[in-house]
Amino acid sequence: MFPGMDPRAVKQAMRQMGITQEEIQASEVIIKCKDKEIVISQPSVAKIKMRGDESFQISGNVSVRGISTAPEITEDDILTVADQTGADNETAAKALIQTHGDIAEAILKLKK
Repeated sequence: MFPGMDPRAVKQAMRQMGITQEEIQASEVIIKCKDKEIVISQPSVAKIKMRGDESFQISGNVSVRGISTAPEITEDDILTVADQTGADNETAAKALIQTHGDIAEAILKLKK
């Protein structure tokens, strides 16, 4: 933790200051941002408690992946809108895309 210091002395000093550290066995850590996900594989995760606050220290192999902003529209969603409005599946799917996957809004839009 601190280069050149005796690990036992460091642990004792941390304990005296009320700081505890716990290793967490994790296989992957994902930090979700608005437009991307930061993925840390093979992580080393430590939970540190100090004065009632908890923080995490994470290290590992970092990669970034984009997030699709398109709504996930399932076949069940399309069938629900089509059944409720009498529209065909293609029209129901277009309405769901226009309403960003909001089923109730798509139904209202097609009933107008």
